[in-house]
Amino acid sequence: MIERKIGFIGGGNMAQSLIGGLINSGISPENISVAEPLPSLRAKLKSKFDVKVTAKNSDVAESVTLLVLAVKPQIMQEAITSIKNAVALKPVLVISVAAGINIQSIETWFGGRPAVVRVMPNTPALIGAGISGLFANSQVTLDGRENAAQVMKAVGNIVWLQNEGELDLVTAVSGSGPAYFFYLMEAIERVAVSEGLDPTTARTLTVETAIGAGRLALASSDSLAVLREQVTSPGGTTEAAINSLDESQVSKSVGRAVNAAKDRSEELSQLLGTEDRDKT
Repeated sequence: MIERKIGFIGGGNMAQSLIGGLINSGISPENISVAEPLPSLRAKLKSKFDVKVTAKNSDVAESVTLLVLAVKPQIMQEAITSIKNAVALKPVLVISVAAGINIQSIETWFGGRPAVVRVMPNTPALIGAGISGLFANSQVTLDGRENAAQVMKAVGNIVWLQNEGELDLVTAVSGSGPAYFFYLMEAIERVAVSEGLDPTTARTLTVETAIGAGRLALASSDSLAVLREQVTSPGGTTEAAINSLDESQVSKSVGRAVNAAKDRSEELSQLLGTEDRDKT
């Protein structure tokens, strides 16, 4: 179990998911502090989790040794500037869940080389079913890696990455990935309704099929291709559907979509980095 006091800069949806998961895993609310500028959100955090809340980022940074940066990328530099003096006074493990902000930028804004773990979570973390990619800089100890892993495991599974550049691909595969599945589910649900099923039945069939396919893939040691082939009888209905998808080059379209997301992730990282260098 994590033995550090844990602080959050930002109290939005991802922070709330992590806080809830940490408390469910046995972390005492007394050991969690949250800095959030919105009074209504501070009241919600206090009522829902009974954690310590404040409007000042520095109050949290001064009182913890594990700090989760859960603010929007556009205000990350401002947030770090408000806490860097407090962080400089003691060893602190910093976990960033902000998309597009690389570790070099975080280190520059802190004015040193704090221990930083950069994380790319995804939205199923909101129900404890997320998958997160993690990358640590050289300042992170084995204990720090274990603590970061425990934080993110509170909302799902994790994978450690060998280099930070892989986070752009992780963003494209799992960060944006839920939207790809929702897109396909939308299409299936839409045609089901248009062909005569009532909306409730169409949604239930679509969602439960997606859940079942995912669970089967997790439980099976077979490749995804083999699992697909097991459903596809020669001359059957599934084969007709797969042939139609192949004729429309859906697989190539998915590949282009993932690459487009990866390219955009790289562009955003470069844009944020360029803007930040201009400001410093």
